[in-house]
Amino acid sequence: MGRKLSHRRSRTEPSHPQPQAAVLSEPRSDGYSVGYEAGRRAGESSYGTYFHGTSIIIPSYNQADYLKLCIDSIIQHTHLPYEIIVVDNASTDHTADYLHSMAGRIRYRIMEENRGFAGAVNAGLMMAKGMKLLLLNNDTLVTENWLSNLLACLESDPRIGLVGPVTNFISGEQRVDVPYTDVKDMPTFAAVNNISDPARWQRVDRLTGFCLLMRRELWERTGYFDEGYKIGNFEDDDYNVRVRLQGYSLVIARDVFIHHFGSVSMKALGEQRFHEVNDRNEHYYMEKWANPGELIHEVRELRAQRMADGQVDYPVPLASSEAAFQPQYVAIRSVTGHVYWVEDGHRRPVEGSMSLPAAELPLVDVRRWPLGEAIGAQVVEQHWNDQQHSDRGRLVACEGALYWLEPGIRRRIHTALAASLWGLHSKQTQAIEAEELNKRVEGLPIIAPVRIAQRL
Repeated sequence: MGRKLSHRRSRTEPSHPQPQAAVLSEPRSDGYSVGYEAGRRAGESSYGTYFHGTSIIIPSYNQADYLKLCIDSIIQHTHLPYEIIVVDNASTDHTADYLHSMAGRIRYRIMEENRGFAGAVNAGLMMAKGMKLLLLNNDTLVTENWLSNLLACLESDPRIGLVGPVTNFISGEQRVDVPYTDVKDMPTFAAVNNISDPARWQRVDRLTGFCLLMRRELWERTGYFDEGYKIGNFEDDDYNVRVRLQGYSLVIARDVFIHHFGSVSMKALGEQRFHEVNDRNEHYYMEKWANPGELIHEVRELRAQRMADGQVDYPVPLASSEAAFQPQYVAIRSVTGHVYWVEDGHRRPVEGSMSLPAAELPLVDVRRWPLGEAIGAQVVEQHWNDQQHSDRGRLVACEGALYWLEPGIRRRIHTALAASLWGLHSKQTQAIEAEELNKRVEGLPIIAPVRIAQRL
């Protein structure tokens, strides 16, 4: 992928004035409760309906003055339909006061504790009502034509999954040299840069998470960010891999520049804590993906071969969503506590209690499997325990690799973490000869599910 694992490292950035203090709210009027109740009823009646605009999701943790500057820049430079959603990770500064002062102009949620970047993004994704979804760091300033140019790039090709801009402070290919040293001079540079030009759109292997635009459809296919990445760093790289596995492209829209003050919340951790967080998340990334570039190439080759053979629909359309990389003949549990048995392309509600491991999945993942008929817990346990000599969920080892067998299909289990999180490691492993294994059609590999630390 040509990526640097230790991304978002600090570098010398242009000097800029400190943000001004935010204006606090006036006391609420006596009609607040009446208005709140009316808004609640309106929200309930419109749940599940979306608008043809963009939900701009901003995770925040302290740094209220930067957040105010960011939102002011959105209001000034965004002329297409949008909503602003701020998810605050239990800040200890005056962020809550500022958010209350913006009631009616933005939507927000103040978390009970710090859930990190991924947790805040996930809460915002749950709240979003737009058909386009945009993740934006709170220490950014958007600029003239920023959203219209990003949208033009995204909508130019249905196979584009994620689009990001260029900026002055980031790792990787999205960083550009800038002529200004004072942020007051930044808008002049941005206005010249942000002239729409499809010739400046560049397909890449990696986009950083400071500003990411996607379609709602892509989110429904891919799901939430993995909260196994604590605080911040590497959750965007993880999402890049998951999007690319489905065959989507990542694109830098170089005709969009936004200013980035530069990992303000992360740097506030202090150098030692920052490196601890970064190293821990890098370890989790490698445990989950091993060699992601090799995996993406493998899936690309398999997809091309299977499409040439006309075999693209087992058990769901090949790589049409992340469900295509999940195993069948396993138990799954939604965040609501409902348990299902996945088989033959369906999820079957399990009636009664069972002792089998069940992988925890968010609802957006669970609902990708069509609902089937209910099945008793005892029958499920019989299927799990009695299928050692069939291809309806059989764990085998061959030449140092683990495979999961489904009818006529062999599927390589990508990592030990994937086997553990799906509960496959609790099955007895049988040795199998390569000649016998290769009699089965090669299916998509099985990857680890995301970890969600909260009920969304």
